[in-house]
Amino acid sequence: MSKGQKFASVWDAIEDTPQQAASMRARSELLMALQLWVKKVGITQAAAACQFGITQPRMSDLMRGKIDLFSLDALMDMATVAGLDPHVVIKKPRASSRRHQSEELAVA
Repeated sequence: MSKGQKFASVWDAIEDTPQQAASMRARSELLMALQLWVKKVGITQAAAACQFGITQPRMSDLMRGKIDLFSLDALMDMATVAGLDPHVVIKKPRASSRRHQSEELAVA
């Protein structure tokens, strides 16, 4: 990573591959949506855990943002149970990302 390099998200900066960054972006969005849902609905972690079919300690992990403990599948399932409408959006990379990728290819 060069000094002054810009990234679309923090995940792009800290993950090793674009695939890992994409997965972490999706997982973080789902995790935050679930945290917000629990707070807005006003239920206890124990009640939310029961609804999601997980243990209360696991629900505590979710509320503390321990993203590395949750798969994308698990978070999608919980969001659906919560009545949220999770979906995947596919979009083209920004022009600067494509330019950077083509520069990397030219150097290699």
